[in-house]
Amino acid sequence: MNFEKENFLRTRFIKYLQQLDPATPPKWGKMSVQQMVEHFNIDAVRVASGKTKFTVILTPPEQLFKMQEFLVSNKPFKKELKNPLLGEDPAPLRFNTLQAAIGALHEELIYFFEVFENDQSLVTRNPFYGDLNFEQNVQLLYKHALHHLRQFGVVPLNA
Repeated sequence: MNFEKENFLRTRFIKYLQQLDPATPPKWGKMSVQQMVEHFNIDAVRVASGKTKFTVILTPPEQLFKMQEFLVSNKPFKKELKNPLLGEDPAPLRFNTLQAAIGALHEELIYFFEVFENDQSLVTRNPFYGDLNFEQNVQLLYKHALHHLRQFGVVPLNA
């Protein structure tokens, strides 16, 4: 297990988000800072914790190994990566402020870690990467977090 990636998600990611100016324009994509935070919360962390459940894996079975190979690699997500589950335009905001959205994300991250601490054999289904254990979910969340921080010009130290 890569404890540095877990530690990043537990302690450093939220700090980076709190330092972002809500008006920072993205280097790519259409999301605002707050839309990105809300997307990460709803479309990434809730899936990883199993709170949002998927029964189907959208990746064809013959491509799933390559997806999981990419997942464990240090290769970053492509800048303009399209998620077929998301629309062309970002979802409407759910929170009144960026800080409220960050607070909700922080709570979901805490929940994610608690769920896996309570059931270390838990596996959750990701619609693109298949069934993932704790380590694989941490890797995916870490890679996803770095992708979105870079989207807004943040390059974390030791990342």
